[in-house]
Amino acid sequence: MAKFTRIEVAQKMKEQGMVPLYYNADIEVAKKLLDAIYAGGARLLEFTNRGDYAHEIFAQLYKYAAQNMPDMILGVGSVTDGGTASLYMQLGANFIVTPVLREDIAVVCNRKKVLWSPGCGSLTEITKAEELGCEIVKLFPGSIYGPAFIKNVKAPQPWTNIMPTGGVSPDYKNLEGWIQAGAYCVGMGSKLFVKDENGHFDYEKTQQITKEALENIQKIRKRIA
Repeated sequence: MAKFTRIEVAQKMKEQGMVPLYYNADIEVAKKLLDAIYAGGARLLEFTNRGDYAHEIFAQLYKYAAQNMPDMILGVGSVTDGGTASLYMQLGANFIVTPVLREDIAVVCNRKKVLWSPGCGSLTEITKAEELGCEIVKLFPGSIYGPAFIKNVKAPQPWTNIMPTGGVSPDYKNLEGWIQAGAYCVGMGSKLFVKDENGHFDYEKTQQITKEALENIQKIRKRIA
């Protein structure tokens, strides 16, 4: 079961301003990536459901985090049906992120008061998600829609919270565009979990980028406040 309430999760997403996300089939690599972003200051992570037996990797990662970093909030992304959402919640997922808007996922998450963030691509979908109890909608791929989409949605609906994912990078200028447009937080994957010239994850670099991205987000927020 989730150890953090959906309110706590939503608040942490807002506070942190960034949701790191990745998938790796090797549990030892997955642990090291988690260690890296934790050392960089992140306290919330989305583990993506993209490979065979991904739920088994998540179960081990969740137990590792519970023992070594109890303040770390772990959720799961790329969930496409209510059954899969239920499975991951049984394994401890504190939030569920989906690429599409599905009512069956809303029902199972709301039943246990677990935050869910559906992928939406129009104001109609966003409104429907909010009617189903959604607090934060996912905009994916963000690179297709761009910051202007968020700005224009929030004009008639300032209460809408949007998390762009895809096309988000840790550099100041990119983050500035999203935050100024009104993004609640941003999702970041490959730009954060970088590899060296041999194709291996660079854990120290990932830690550094995480730290710098989180610092940039806070600097930008203070500047535009």
